[in-house]
Amino acid sequence: MKGEEYTLDDLKRFDLQLWQPRHGYRYSLDPLLLARFCGTIPGGGSIVDLGGGCGIISLVLARINRDASVVAVENNGTMAALIERNISHNGLGDRVTVSAKDVMDLRSHFADSTFDLVVSNPPFRTAGSGKVSPRTGRDAARHETTARLADFMSAAKYLVKPSGKICFIQLPSRLSEFMACAVEMKLAVLRIRMIHNTIDAPATLFMAELAKGRRTAPVVEPPLLLRSGDGEYTDEVWR
Repeated sequence: MKGEEYTLDDLKRFDLQLWQPRHGYRYSLDPLLLARFCGTIPGGGSIVDLGGGCGIISLVLARINRDASVVAVENNGTMAALIERNISHNGLGDRVTVSAKDVMDLRSHFADSTFDLVVSNPPFRTAGSGKVSPRTGRDAARHETTARLADFMSAAKYLVKPSGKICFIQLPSRLSEFMACAVEMKLAVLRIRMIHNTIDAPATLFMAELAKGRRTAPVVEPPLLLRSGDGEYTDEVWR
């Protein structure tokens, strides 16, 4: 990896530094919100991140859950190597590993009901939808290629323990598809939280927690507001 093609960025809140492509896909606030939505895993436990990108969710969750083991699944070889670099750079090689596999192939590499937490920030858009980015690597992260939303959810159901939880973040335009997949797969939606830029703006994203083997009505949590009236991040976002 050529140094000039990457930047090293501080994430001081979690005592992390992450290498990212200078001109490709770069993480935003979404994975940080999702990592916080997941919360902690009692006793450490085991976590798998489906679609690891540069490894930000995996590394943040490793910091939040100091005794947990984390697997970052990433099918793009260049990004999988970048995750390895970030793991090593942050001294987390004893607890975080990379699985350079496609979400569609995980059943042949992991046993059923292996993880306490399955987390995913999957591509938001279906193939051929939305604008095409001129930046190499950004479309692969934003648009579904080999795996669809239903495939990510199916893999999550397979991997999570009955006592565990699944956490996703997605676009509100795909909420009905998400809920329909959950019903079809017999996944219980435990809670949903909508994300809004401001109090009077439509939701831009939603986060959801699911579980298998349970029957319960979802709890719709208070909305997460990113910015206050003066345009600054809200106190919750800063925290």
